Amino acid sequence: MPTARQRATVALAATVLVSTLLTGLPAVAADPPYERVLNGTFDAAKEPWWSSGNTPAAVTDGRLCAQVPAGTVNPWDSMIGQDDLPIEQGQPYTLRFDASASRPVQFHAVLQQAAAPHATVLNKTVDATTTAQTFTFTGTSPVTDTHGQISFQAGGATEPYTLCLDNISVTGGIVPPGGVRDFGPPVRVNQLGYVADGPKRSTYVTTATAPLDWRLLAAGNQVVAGGQTEPYGLDALSGDTVQLIDFGGYRGTGTGFRLAVGDDVSEPFDIGSHVYAGLRRDALAYFYNNRSGIPIEAQYVGAEYARAAGHLGVAPNQGDTSVPCYPGTCDYSLDVRGGWYDAGDHGKYVVNGALAAWQLLDLSEETGPGVSLKIPEAGNRVPDVLDEARWELEFLLRMQAPSGLVHHKVHDEKWTALGTPPAADPQPRYLYPVSTAATLNLAAVGARCARVYARWDRQFADRCLSAAEKAWSAARRHPAIYAPPGGEGGGAYDDTKLTDEFSWAAAELFAATGTASYKRFITTSLTAVDGFSWQETGGLADLALARVSWRLPILERLRLRGRIASVANSYLADLRSQGYANPYKPADGQYVWGSNSATANNAMILAIAADLTGSPAYRSAALESLDYLLGRNAIGQSYVTGYGERSSHNQHHRFWAHSLNPALPSPYPGSLAGGPNSHLQDPVAQRSLQGCAPATCYLDEIGSYSTNEVAINWNSALAWLTAYADAR
Repeated sequence: MPTARQRATVALAATVLVSTLLTGLPAVAADPPYERVLNGTFDAAKEPWWSSGNTPAAVTDGRLCAQVPAGTVNPWDSMIGQDDLPIEQGQPYTLRFDASASRPVQFHAVLQQAAAPHATVLNKTVDATTTAQTFTFTGTSPVTDTHGQISFQAGGATEPYTLCLDNISVTGGIVPPGGVRDFGPPVRVNQLGYVADGPKRSTYVTTATAPLDWRLLAAGNQVVAGGQTEPYGLDALSGDTVQLIDFGGYRGTGTGFRLAVGDDVSEPFDIGSHVYAGLRRDALAYFYNNRSGIPIEAQYVGAEYARAAGHLGVAPNQGDTSVPCYPGTCDYSLDVRGGWYDAGDHGKYVVNGALAAWQLLDLSEETGPGVSLKIPEAGNRVPDVLDEARWELEFLLRMQAPSGLVHHKVHDEKWTALGTPPAADPQPRYLYPVSTAATLNLAAVGARCARVYARWDRQFADRCLSAAEKAWSAARRHPAIYAPPGGEGGGAYDDTKLTDEFSWAAAELFAATGTASYKRFITTSLTAVDGFSWQETGGLADLALARVSWRLPILERLRLRGRIASVANSYLADLRSQGYANPYKPADGQYVWGSNSATANNAMILAIAADLTGSPAYRSAALESLDYLLGRNAIGQSYVTGYGERSSHNQHHRFWAHSLNPALPSPYPGSLAGGPNSHLQDPVAQRSLQGCAPATCYLDEIGSYSTNEVAINWNSALAWLTAYADAR
C-alpha cells in the first residue's frame, strides 16, 4: 500500500531529536559530550577517513599524513575528511585536533553539511608549523542533518608539502549516537498484506506473560475477528519478549485491516488473493531501473526516475564499449556494455550477476511467462522476465575472453561519490582479471539460458550453450585462477573455494544437454548451513537437477527430493523457533551482510520443497517469510521501498540519493534493503549501532552500506518469492 509518507525523506537526526524531546529526555549536552568522529587517533588503518584523489594519505607513526599538491586553486581542491557526522540545529560542536606540516602552511578546518547548501558549523583558518600543535574551535550548527562532514581543506598551495593530523575529535549534540530509535507499534504485521488462503500471523511485543485478547479491525474500525495471543517469551536475536497472534481463521478480504491488543494498534494491511501483484511487478522493475548502457525512459518508470544512459562512452563517461584490462593483466579491450549495475555502485560483477540472472530464469520456470513489465522489449512475444534477464546475459557473454575464460568484473578505478548518476561517472573503467569462478558462473547460467530460451529464441539459446561449453572447457584447463581480494572502485567478490562452482556448472550443463559425462563433476548438494549465495553455489546443483528430475533414475530422484525436503525442514524449524518468524537463523547469532537475501533465498528453497513434496507446511513457511521482510520484524519496518507504512527509502545507491540531493529520486518502489548486519561494516552503522541486538542492527541511512545497500541478487530473490506468492 504505497503512500506519500513512504516516499518522504526525513533526516534521521531530526526524527530522533523530536523523539528525544517528546520522550522527556533532557535536552542538554551530554557529560562527557558525545564523540562524533570515528578513528580520530589513527591507531590502525585510516578508514573511514578519505582524501581527494590528488592528495594521497596514509597512516604514518600513528598520524594521518597527506601529500598536498601544488597548483590547485580553491581550498576544497585538496582535502582530507570524514562523512556522516550527525549535527543538530542550535547545538554547539567543538573540533579539536593536532596538526603539523613539512613547512609552515595555512589550511582550513571545516565542519558543514556534506551536500548543498553546505550549511556551515565552523570554517577556521589553521596556521600549522613543523611542530605538532593542538587546535580547538567551536561553532553552532544552523541545521539538523545526519550527513555532516569534517574536512581539512589544503588546496591553493604554491609548493607541495606533507600535512599530518592526529587526535581529531568532534564533540557535541544532545542526541546520543544512534538516536532514540522508534520501532513503531508493538503489534508487528506484514504491512503490505496477507494472502487470503495463506498463513496470517503477527508478533506482539509485550512484557505480559499471560494470554491477551486481540481484535482484528476492518477499515471502518469494526471488529471482524478476535481471539487470544499465545505467549512466546524471549526472542533471543531481538532481545524482545513477545507473544504471537494467529488470525488465520478469518476468511474475509479487503484493505485497511489493523490488529489491536488493548490500546496498541498495528499498521494497516490488506488481505486478498493477489496482494503481491504490485510488488511482483515492482521487484522486477528494479532491474530495468538499474540497467547500464541504455537510457531509463520516463514512459517506463516515470519522469522522477528517468535518466540518461550510463557508460556508453559519452562524456564524461569513459564508457564500457571498449574497456581495457587493468594495467599489467592483459593487452586487449572488450565491449562489455549493458548488464545491470550490481548494487549501490557503478560496478558490474559476473559472479553476482550470474546468480541474479539465474534466479530470474528459474522464476520463469516456476511461474510460467509471468506478468507484463514496462520495458522497451515488451510485446515481442518473449516473456518480459526473460527479456529482462537477457539484458544481463548479453553482458555476461561479452565478459568472455577469446580463451573461454571470463573476466571477473568491470568497474571504476576509484569509488564514485553518492549522488552520482551513471551518465555523470568520469572514472576510468577497467576489466579486472579472468577467474575460474567467473568462468564457471557463465558455464552454469549459460547452460540454464540454453534450456530456458530454447522455446523462445533458439538462436540465442545456441549462443548461450556454446559460450557455456567453451567456459567449462576453459575452467577445466585453468581450475584455480582466483580473483584477487580487496581492490578499490568496486567490490572484490573474491572466492578461493571452487568445488561448488564446478558442481553447479556441471549440474546445469547436464540439465541442458543430458550428457552423462557431466554427472561425475556434480559433487555438492544442498545443505541448510550453506543454502546458496553468490559465494556458496554448491546447493544450486540440486536446485538445477530439481527442474529436470526426469533426467534422473527413480532412486536418484527420490534422494534429490529427500535432500531438498531435509533442508526445508531445517528452515521450517528455524522459522517456528523465532518470535519473528524467519527461515534465516544464524547459528552464531550474528546476522550477515545482506541477511534479508538469506531470508528470501531460504524461503525460495521452502517453496521448491513445497512443489516437490506437496507439503502445505513448506508453502505456508515460504509465504510467512515475506511477513518478516515486510514489517513483522524486530524494528517494525518493511525493508521494501514503497510497501508498508514504515518502509525503507534511503537505501545506499549512487542515483537513488534523494536524502543527499533533493534533485535525485528515492529508491524505486520494490527495492529490497540488505537488512540487519551484526558486523557493522560501515562508519554510519559503527557510529550509531554499537551494542545493537543482532536483529536490530539496521539503519535506513544512505551511508550505511553494510545494512542498507541494494543489490541485484537480493532483488532477484524478492522477485522470485513474490512471483511465487502471487501465482499461488
